[in-house]
Amino acid sequence: MSEWRERVSGFAEAPYAYEYATLFDLISLARGKKDALIVALDHITDAGNMGAVLRSAEVVGATGVLIPNKRAAPVNEAVYRASAGAVEYLKVAREANLVSALKRLKEEDFWIAGATEHARQDIWQAPLEGRIVLVMGAEDTGLSRLVRETCDFELKLPQSGFTPSLNVAQAATAIMYEWLRRAQCTP
Repeated sequence: MSEWRERVSGFAEAPYAYEYATLFDLISLARGKKDALIVALDHITDAGNMGAVLRSAEVVGATGVLIPNKRAAPVNEAVYRASAGAVEYLKVAREANLVSALKRLKEEDFWIAGATEHARQDIWQAPLEGRIVLVMGAEDTGLSRLVRETCDFELKLPQSGFTPSLNVAQAATAIMYEWLRRAQCTP
């Protein structure tokens, strides 16, 4: 049995306790890097979505994930399972005030990119190179007003079909891969 399956099967005997990182930890991990991605989740409360975003963030080599203390799914057994164990290789920081954390990241030369269906530019035109904080909002409400006002720019996924949007985890994954594509293509 794989190490991951052993850990997941062990949840029945003991609760999963995740040790959160701090914003300072994420900043330290990104120091000196020309390309760095932090994914900020604005009120993502569904454990399945949270775990799927964490899995994708780890796969593309994100520096970490930032969530608020309140109105966010905690990293628990369900998130661990949905992330397929990726959460063990990725720092997740919890901060009391997401807007303040985003402003602090701006001071560290990160651009704040808010994903919203109301954006004027799609991911092909958006400046997704370099040090980016990708902010994803809740599926039902999107980005909160103050978070949206804090973003340096907004972006959306191009669409050809009739369905109004993707699931937040799917959308985050598509955008993260565009960031990775550009990071790998830039000398």
